Amino acid sequence: MPRRRPSALRGELPVRHVSRRRYPCIDRLSGSCTADLRRLERSRFLPDETAEAFWHWKALAHGPLRLIADSVTANRCGIPGCCDMGYFRDHLEAVLHALPAKSARELRVLVSALDDKILTRARTIQAGGPGTPWWRDQL
Repeated sequence: MPRRRPSALRGELPVRHVSRRRYPCIDRLSGSCTADLRRLERSRFLPDETAEAFWHWKALAHGPLRLIADSVTANRCGIPGCCDMGYFRDHLEAVLHALPAKSARELRVLVSALDDKILTRARTIQAGGPGTPWWRDQL
């Protein structure tokens, strides 16, 4: 009896569509850190929300200087993530506190490098108070 062709076998299987990611994965993360991040996003956050926040924070760090504006000249619409770039840093901070220690340390290295780049490019960052993070209401 002749064997069945592979195309005949696969013809009965349903077609699986792979959706494309809206934001690229965070590069330079290990597989275990990425797995911890995916597990955390499944339980507490939305999928790819951390990659989106990291992408926006990276775009702010490497983008034009006019995006790093002081609180006097910045126009705020009040929608989180639209004009308020601190929203993305707040999300990254929440993820850093929720991840296991080793994975958080690995992600914190990448985020702190972007923080340093933003702080060196900005002329002045006004502190809101002793308990307020520097990115809140200043970007």
